[in-house]
Amino acid sequence: MNPFHRVSIIGVGLLGGSLAKVMRKLGLAKSIIGYGRNKETLYKAKNLNIIDDIAHDIQSAAKDADLIVFCSPVQTIGQLAVEISPHIKSGCLLTDVGSTKEELILEMEKIIPDKASFVGVHPIAGSEMSGFQASSITLYDGAHCIVTPTDKTDPSALKKIIELWETIGAKVSSMSPKEHDFIFGAISHLPHVLIFALMNTLGSLKSENHDQITYFAGNGLRDITRIASSEPVMWRDICTSNKDSILYCLDRFQETLNLLRSGIEQKNELLLTEQFKNANRHRLNLLL
Repeated sequence: MNPFHRVSIIGVGLLGGSLAKVMRKLGLAKSIIGYGRNKETLYKAKNLNIIDDIAHDIQSAAKDADLIVFCSPVQTIGQLAVEISPHIKSGCLLTDVGSTKEELILEMEKIIPDKASFVGVHPIAGSEMSGFQASSITLYDGAHCIVTPTDKTDPSALKKIIELWETIGAKVSSMSPKEHDFIFGAISHLPHVLIFALMNTLGSLKSENHDQITYFAGNGLRDITRIASSEPVMWRDICTSNKDSILYCLDRFQETLNLLRSGIEQKNELLLTEQFKNANRHRLNLLL
């Protein structure tokens, strides 16, 4: 694809830093501008030639950009968009990498001027690690990437965004913002909430002789609780912006948990065996 003239990346952390690295490698931008709260990170990125320049305020980050990518926490994007709106040039393409979509896109479609376009994007390439130091040029290689157009999305802008992510190496799928939030509320947000709760529960349990019972945990517990190391503020924002889907999934999970609790309490071996077999079958779908 033809390179963008000036790309502004708002938030040069794990996702933003990885995007800057791969766009630099593939020559997808003639100039990459970085903006963020952590000035040390920005200077490091510039010294490594990952970005060309540092914007010291959000308005100068937007000036003359033909692509602006919001890689900041979801709850900050709307206010940032308000601040740059008067400075967006005609034809500018704006996008994001956030984990929730419906609430954000409704907000952005009210903020972004008609002379520009916004396309919601969610690359499924996060990590329990965060920050620029965890960014990788291969983070998006082979990853799923969801675009979430609405009936207000400019078709040519959507085409450019799809081409960008396919060039980067991602596998692009399209769905509505509402469907996106339901699916990822179930397969990503719910598991994170459950693992956070599990670790808090385990951290509060004590035995007769040991205050930290997780000291004796094996690799199994370490494997399934890896995501409890995820960035707390980011997950706070995800939970509040996708409240309805997460609450629905939590209610369905509670029903299943109640069924298992009943089976354990009543020593119902048939019920427990069937539930565990069902879980085995569902787990196979992850391996397809």
